Amino acid sequence: MASLPDLRTMVRPLLDFALPPCCPGCGTVTEELHRFCFDCWSALTFLGEPCCACCALPFAHEAGEGALCGGCMAEPPRFDRFRAAVAYGEIPRKVALKLKYGGRPGVAETMASLMIRHLDRGEPAILAPVPLHRWRIWRRGYNQAALIATALARRSDHEACLALVERIKSTPPLRGMNPRERREAMRGAFRLSARYRDKVRGRIVVLVDDVYTSGATANACAAVLRKAGVREVRVLAWARVVRGGGD
Repeated sequence: MASLPDLRTMVRPLLDFALPPCCPGCGTVTEELHRFCFDCWSALTFLGEPCCACCALPFAHEAGEGALCGGCMAEPPRFDRFRAAVAYGEIPRKVALKLKYGGRPGVAETMASLMIRHLDRGEPAILAPVPLHRWRIWRRGYNQAALIATALARRSDHEACLALVERIKSTPPLRGMNPRERREAMRGAFRLSARYRDKVRGRIVVLVDDVYTSGATANACAAVLRKAGVREVRVLAWARVVRGGGD
């Protein structure tokens, strides 16, 4: 009897013929799963150094280790570090929408493959998705951040804890709100699941999300984790809005 890897080898050509791998951005047929076509790949702006050591806002020039942007100096976030794979734009937006509303859960693997470089290989951390309110889960059927966290866990030595943080209040869209209004909208929206209180004390928790805009949601989740005794809160997203935008 053929082994499972042998069966996969035999079946793969048939699947590729019937359902060929497509570019996550535009749908063009590609050679491999989760591979972007040349045009979409060229349209991606990958984020990294030099940037703000806390919120990853890109810097035009090298500013030295630990340098912070003006916003983080004026009002330090509740999390320790944020990183994102790419800058928010047309292609990252299309990819995020396919996962969020298009019923394409496999896109989470595409995102994770480009986000993984920002996960430290040292001390094992807990990967926790930014939660959705149960009403949104019922309508959508899944939490896109949980799919990304699960994909990241498969690719690393870190553990995904999908129910670590709970959203207990339905919040309105934050687009158009000023910073004070965003904070008020998120006040009391999250709590730590009681069954994980002992698990998180002294640990590193990485909050996982698809898109980072104002930081209001990440800050609210980080505040809950801080209160529970988490030693370090990091945030990892698929895309970061670099200019303008709103949650």
